[in-house]
Parts: sequence; C-alpha cells; structure tokens
Amino acid sequence: MIKLLIADNHPIIRKGLELLFTSSSNIEVVGSVDDGEAILEFVKKNPVDVVLMEVNFPKLNGLTVLRYLKNDFPDVKTIIFSGEPEEVYAINAIKAGSCGYISKTVNIITISEAISKVYDGGIHLSNELTQQLAFGTRTNKDGSFYKKLSTREAEVLKLLTIGRKNKEISKELDINEKTVSTYKARLMRKLKVTNLVDLVNQAKLNKELL
Repeated sequence: MIKLLIADNHPIIRKGLELLFTSSSNIEVVGSVDDGEAILEFVKKNPVDVVLMEVNFPKLNGLTVLRYLKNDFPDVKTIIFSGEPEEVYAINAIKAGSCGYISKTVNIITISEAISKVYDGGIHLSNELTQQLAFGTRTNKDGSFYKKLSTREAEVLKLLTIGRKNKEISKELDINEKTVSTYKARLMRKLKVTNLVDLVNQAKLNKELL
C-alpha cells in the first residue's frame, strides 16, 4: 500500500480526497494536514511514501516545503495538487524537488495514476506540458516571464503577492533581508516595473505568474 499524506489548507478538499481513497486497493491515506509546517512535522514522526500537497499555505509556502523535503526526507515523493497555472509553477516545483504537478480540475483516476507513477519513480505532468517541454513550444506567444524566473525568485514573488514583508520572507526562506531585497530588485527588472505595488499588480494581472 502506498502511504499518502494529504496537505491542503481547505478542509473540504482534504475530506473529499480522503473519501475518494477510502476504497482504494493500493493507496492508504495516513494523514491530512493544513499547512507547510505540519507537513514537515508529520513526516518526521510517521512513515509516508507520497505527499499530495497544495502550493499555497499560510505557513511555509509549498516551494519552500519541497526544498526541505528534498534535503531532509529524500525518500518521500511529492506531488503538487493546485489550482495555480501548471506551465508556471510545475517547472519551478520540479526544480524544487516535486515529482509531479496535478491541476485541481482533473478526475480521481488521473490523481490515482499520478500517485502510483510517482511512487514507482516516475514524473507526472500533463500531456500538454510534457509536449511543450519536449518540443520547446509554448502556448503563449507573447513571452513567458516564468521562463526567466529561478525557483527562489518564484518563491519570493509568491510571498510578495500574498503580502509578506521582507522580514517575514527572510525568516520563511531562511535568507537575510538584504538577499530578499536583491531578489525583489531582480523581479522588478524582469517584469519591467519600478516599485513593489506595480510588481505585485503585474504578477496578479498576469496569469502566467500566479
């Protein structure tokens, strides 16, 4: 049996997934948590094969959690299960250590297949994104800003868009405030803005960055 940990900050999603896997013959839900810190605490104390997790958490964002898991629990496989655009965050999630990315619009069969594939050592992405990566194509011809962002820049941008201050970002990502300011300056250059308000607005308006 594949031991699955579900992590999502929406109770109805966690409960729904638990119910969906109740009758599964090869997947057992061993836990359900609601934030990034709780994921790390759970895997420290319990055996987990795969973590199915959201990327947006009130405590410790998903990309940061992925880096911790990759470094401290390399045997635990992770899949991002999110409503965020796949062609943006899937790439950064894989770079950070995730083994897959699933949209919250998929059906239960796809979720089950993804969990089994990742458990067996594979990587799960949608067919569309897999083809884009394989052939170097993009659906958006206007220029893809996400291609220019490193995983750390994507983390900082995500935290800025939800209102985190430099000091809070510094603490969450375990970097100093000066480094946060450096990443913020890089993001402004890449998004061609001159202040934080415009940076956040540009990110929120551009679906490729959220």
